[in-house]
Amino acid sequence: FTVEGHLKQALKDNIPSISHRSKAFESIYSTAVSNLKSLLGLGDDHHVLFTSSATEIWERIGQNLISHESYHLVNGAFSSRFQQTIAQLGKNAMSTEVNEGAVVDIEKLLIPETTELISFTQNETSTGASQPLEDIYKIREAFKDQLIAVDMVSAAPAVTIDYNKIDTAYFSVQKCFGLPAGLGVWIINNKCIEKAESILNQGGSIGSYHSIPVMLEKAVKNQTPETPNVLNLYLLAKVTGDMLNKGLDQIIRETNYKSAVLYQAFEQASYLTPLVENPVHRSKTTPVAVSSVDSSKIIADFEKIGLILGAGYGKNKSKHIRIANFPTHSKEHIEMIADRLVEAKY
Repeated sequence: FTVEGHLKQALKDNIPSISHRSKAFESIYSTAVSNLKSLLGLGDDHHVLFTSSATEIWERIGQNLISHESYHLVNGAFSSRFQQTIAQLGKNAMSTEVNEGAVVDIEKLLIPETTELISFTQNETSTGASQPLEDIYKIREAFKDQLIAVDMVSAAPAVTIDYNKIDTAYFSVQKCFGLPAGLGVWIINNKCIEKAESILNQGGSIGSYHSIPVMLEKAVKNQTPETPNVLNLYLLAKVTGDMLNKGLDQIIRETNYKSAVLYQAFEQASYLTPLVENPVHRSKTTPVAVSSVDSSKIIADFEKIGLILGAGYGKNKSKHIRIANFPTHSKEHIEMIADRLVEAKY
């Protein structure tokens, strides 16, 4: 909720017009990285890079971290699109796929040892299905030589993964960080750097201006290879500072409370049922309900009082409602939504 104030200050200070080679920009970059590392618990082995979006990071992972083969746990639109992106790069993108609303049972996986990278979508934004962190850690233990990649797009920082147990993670700032779209955050460790250099040394292509070596060369100077989204980097530095001042524990407690309120409403409303049947697999940040009435009617009713609910994703647009439960959303607003869902008659 502090973004509006920071945005006004940024315009007052002419932040969108500063040079990305200036000391002022280097200070913004350094603060954003330092705050993210503190907020997420990243160590010296972790490096934070910035891209245009999380979607771009799919391609960068394919170029820099996979020479031949990857394995994907697919349970929705976004995990599927990552697999498709890798396949489009000419790599062997293998997968295990389950129905929407479920998560992959890792005990049934048969992942070849030749796999270079194993991909998880911790929180599938399209369905609100959340892969338990323990599953990711078990795969880490079983596949110590492979790279573990985790999509944290609608989870970080409200879900606290142990980044020491994975190799690369990524997210966009328009979800839990509450910022305008147009900035992706890519976390890599030294193992990822070694992999990119290995592919390059073997004559492979790892991209151009956003290859890991090129981005790191600028990152150590608190710079980017190209003119970046300076305004969003400034806002990210400010918002992560606000989050640190509030405390991650408090943010997580509030997220869990608001999530419980929404799922209780899904259970109580006669026309709604949670899409994800197993409570253990239900997302805390993107609850999704199946509606027995056209979801556009529900959304229209909420718009009348200034509350915007999300429709279902893709083919489920009229069948589901998706409710963002991010740190910027107050307990009062979530409670208001829940009460209205329960009281509504369709």
